[in-house]
Amino acid sequence: LAEGARQRDRKRNRVIVSAIEHDSILDNLPLLRAAGFTVDLVKPCRMGYIEPATLVELLGDDVALVSIMVANNETGVVQPIRELAAATHTVGALFHTDAIQGYLHIPLDVTELGVDAMSVAAHKIGGPVASGALYLKSRTPLRPRIFGGGQEAGRRAGTQDLRTQLAFAAAASSLTPHVAQERAKLQALSDKLYATLTAHPRIHATMGDYAQADRLPGMVSIYVDGMDSEELIVKLDAAGFEVSAGSACSSGSMDPSHVLSAMGIGREQALGALRISFDDRVNPDDLDEFAQTLLSIAGAA
Repeated sequence: LAEGARQRDRKRNRVIVSAIEHDSILDNLPLLRAAGFTVDLVKPCRMGYIEPATLVELLGDDVALVSIMVANNETGVVQPIRELAAATHTVGALFHTDAIQGYLHIPLDVTELGVDAMSVAAHKIGGPVASGALYLKSRTPLRPRIFGGGQEAGRRAGTQDLRTQLAFAAAASSLTPHVAQERAKLQALSDKLYATLTAHPRIHATMGDYAQADRLPGMVSIYVDGMDSEELIVKLDAAGFEVSAGSACSSGSMDPSHVLSAMGIGREQALGALRISFDDRVNPDDLDEFAQTLLSIAGAA
C-alpha cells in the first residue's frame, strides 16, 4: 500500500503505525525503511487507544500510509478507527486497519469506518488457519509483493485455496447475524470478571478504568503487583485454567510487552500481566471458579 501510494505521488515517503500493533505489522517496518520510507510510531494514551489529536500532530502531505489496528490483541481496547481514518484522509494518505482481532467480535462496516484497506483472518472466528482476506476500497493503489501469475487481478500471484476460503465464508456467514447479541453477552461476563478481580488491591486492569474503555468482549487484561506472568500461568495451569501472558519470553529473559510499555505501564507491572480470553461457549461458573482461583493465588494484600 505504501509503495502504491508513493508510485502515485513521489513525495509520499512516510508511514505511520501505532506503537501497539501486532508483530505482523511491526516486523514489516524494517522492510519499509529499506525501501526508503521513514516510519513514525504513534503512541496510545494511558487507556490504550490512539487519540485522533495525537495522530494529527504527525500527519503531513508526505504521508503515504497510516496503519492502526481495530482492537489490540493484548488489552482488547478498541481504537477510534473512523476518526483516525478521517484525519488521515485530510492529508490525502491511505488508511489500513488490521481488523483480525476484532472481526466478527464487534460490528465492523468498512464503509462506516472509511478505511482504504482492512485485513481479516479466519482463525480468529473458528475458521481454517492460514486463510485470510484483504478488503481494498476501489482505486486504492497496491503494489504486489508476490509475482508469477495473473490471479487476483495481478495483485497476488498463486492459485487460491478455494476450500479454505469457502470454510472462511461459512464461518463468517454463521457468526454475522449474532455479533451484537454475543457481544452483549460476553461484555457482561467480562465486566463481572473485571469487577471481581480488580476488587483485590494487587490486581489492576491494564487500561485503568475498564468501565470507561471501549473493549472487545470476552477479553480481560490485567496485571498483578509483585508477581510475574510465568508464575501466574504455571499456577493457573495446575488448577486447570489456560491463560496467556501480556509479555513475551525472549532468549530466556522476560521482556515487558511492547503494548503495555507504550501505554506507560512500568516494567515490573507489565511483567505481571495476563490476558484472559473466552468466547460464547464459556461456562459462567468456570469464570467464577477461575476468578476465585486467581484471587487465591494473588493472596492477601
